[in-house]
Amino acid sequence: MVVARPNLSLAEKLFFPALLTGIRITWKYFSRTLVAVITGNRDKRVTLYFPEEKWEVKDGYRGAPTLVKDEDGREKCVSCQLCEFVCPPKAIRITPGSIAPDSSNAKIEKAPREFKIDMIRCIYCGMCEEVCPEEAIFLRKDYLFTGLTRAEMVHDKKRLYELGGVMQRPIKKWANK
Repeated sequence: MVVARPNLSLAEKLFFPALLTGIRITWKYFSRTLVAVITGNRDKRVTLYFPEEKWEVKDGYRGAPTLVKDEDGREKCVSCQLCEFVCPPKAIRITPGSIAPDSSNAKIEKAPREFKIDMIRCIYCGMCEEVCPEEAIFLRKDYLFTGLTRAEMVHDKKRLYELGGVMQRPIKKWANK
């Protein structure tokens, strides 16, 4: 089956209709924004003046994963590596370690020696938070992570705890002491 090509007019061959349509749409949004800025009506504006104004994060937003500690400053992560296994882009890397035998928490079999999340690879899916049995990973409502090198975007355990902070919930692994 052969499909016949339509005969284009000279204006269509020179892309004038498409060019004029693009200019018309651009002028419409430019004039709408200009009027909103002049009148001070922020509701009709299309532009968000970043960084003075920031996007409002709605409920259910899945941001960057972080590690949290309990009220006593103890690590919640037991290095089960479920988050590493379930991560679709393989952005999480955990090196299991052990707790010192003379520690009061020696009954726990392991704790992470290294915990790294590559924020460039992370797709913010939230699967790591859902699968964590100890509620050690939480997603922040923050979307501003920048770095000048790739190494700055790989968050280690120390950085993840700085971002996550302390979670005011009972921790499961310390309950039967």
